[in-house]
Amino acid sequence: MRPPTRLSFTSVARMRATAARLMRPLLAALVLLLGGAPAWAQPVVVAASDLKFALEDVAAQFRRDGGGPVRLVFGSSGNFFRQIQQGAPFHLFLSADEDFVFKLADAGKTLDRGHRYAVGRIGLLVPKGSALKADGELRDLALALKDGRLQKFAIANPEHAPYGTRAMEALQHAGLWQQIQPRLVLGENISQAAQFATSGSTQGGIVAYSLALAPAVAAQGSFALIPEAWHQPLNQRMVLLQGADATARAFYAYLQAPAAQAVLRRYGFSLPDGAAPRTP
Repeated sequence: MRPPTRLSFTSVARMRATAARLMRPLLAALVLLLGGAPAWAQPVVVAASDLKFALEDVAAQFRRDGGGPVRLVFGSSGNFFRQIQQGAPFHLFLSADEDFVFKLADAGKTLDRGHRYAVGRIGLLVPKGSALKADGELRDLALALKDGRLQKFAIANPEHAPYGTRAMEALQHAGLWQQIQPRLVLGENISQAAQFATSGSTQGGIVAYSLALAPAVAAQGSFALIPEAWHQPLNQRMVLLQGADATARAFYAYLQAPAAQAVLRRYGFSLPDGAAPRTP
């Protein structure tokens, strides 16, 4: 009698992968019949963290208006830029710094050079009970550095977060950058910096206006805009990446439509047509 055939681990893994590949379209069809889409079938939209609240609102509105589901992932623009360079399977990139989009376009990673969807702003956010005042011209911050009231101050990491770079520029403009560096707490992205600024572990921080306008953040402290002349503009650009599917393309178009632009304006963004942001 011939001994039973033994399959190697590699063979078993290949068989399982083949079965999964064959089942995927069947599962997708079943889920679509039930009115939804699996996570792996949804286009991946990667976006700068300043967009967290605004883009979640836009995506929900997109679905209500008949669009499909999209998977939103938030982080720092610089990190997403590197991941896309390395071949990450994303479909749409909303950057807080348009230079990242231009570099990806030059490298052949995008369908075109994208569209500027907004201009962001930064400001000083201080939590309730902080020794700091919400002063957009940072005069009280300068005094707090001298009198010892300031122990910790949050910004996003300037090495890969555009909002962190603009915070650094504003602090340099105010002549505070050298003094404040030992007291800085760096967020991986601007959303994390906002968490640090409101948690009570710092006396405040420089964050995105769009985050400060979100009710969940606004309830935790006070905010003041920093003059936009104090830093380079936060020109924010989005772009479809190679392999973008129909839903990603539809969402990209929707972001340029009046309904989505109204949401962005509500969160304090200036729009490409020159519309002014809300005032605090």
